[in-house]
Amino acid sequence: MRVGAATLAGGIFGVLGTLCFFVAFGTDYWLVASDNCGLHTWSTQTTLTGDKDANGTEIQLVETITDSPPTLTLHHEGFFWRCVFQVEPTAHAVLATLFTNQPESKVCIHGYLFPLPVALGQVPHPSYDATAVFRGFWTVLIILGLVAALTGGFLLVCGVPFISHKLYKLGGAFLIAAACLFLFILLLFVLWMEVTEVRRYVMQERGEACPDAKVSVLYGLSFMVAAAGVPLELISGMVFMLVARALRASK
Repeated sequence: MRVGAATLAGGIFGVLGTLCFFVAFGTDYWLVASDNCGLHTWSTQTTLTGDKDANGTEIQLVETITDSPPTLTLHHEGFFWRCVFQVEPTAHAVLATLFTNQPESKVCIHGYLFPLPVALGQVPHPSYDATAVFRGFWTVLIILGLVAALTGGFLLVCGVPFISHKLYKLGGAFLIAAACLFLFILLLFVLWMEVTEVRRYVMQERGEACPDAKVSVLYGLSFMVAAAGVPLELISGMVFMLVARALRASK
């Protein structure tokens, strides 16, 4: 009875943890950034005099150019896409990137090698960063973490009908490995965010045009979901390891 309850609890934790990993992998909100480097049209008023009408009255021609309200450029990036769009200055950066708030002007490009900086154009390039040589690790580790989580879940599903302690133990080991891989992915991401020059990565080609632009960088919802999945997957793996030990001792 206790083994069955532990197996059920471990299965629930494992499913939730794996689901968190897939949501983090499939959504592009690991990095959320904003900058105020936008195009502004300033209001001017020009009065032209010298022309007269038929009655000899001087005509004043007034040319008015209204300025467009200042906007923020929002960036959000993940494994698949890097997207940019304009929002109002009062918009919250994280809330503005939700699916329900996507503007038509949104532009996205592929970003499979995120999160480490990628050179645009030929190398060497002003936006090139030496840490780009390590960007492949993030890509490889996130794929390995997903594969480990799926393999562990498959072994556990196969082990339930046969009540096999070997399959439980092996499946638990894969789940623990998946949790460790995603923990390393999160640490790598935090290291990139805190140590490297993320501002230059966000600005890239526009940095020369706006050297004094204010850039705000935040951890996105995808990062938070992945962080939530790590303890769930770790607990699930440990529970199934304990279940495997209990089954082996009972035989």
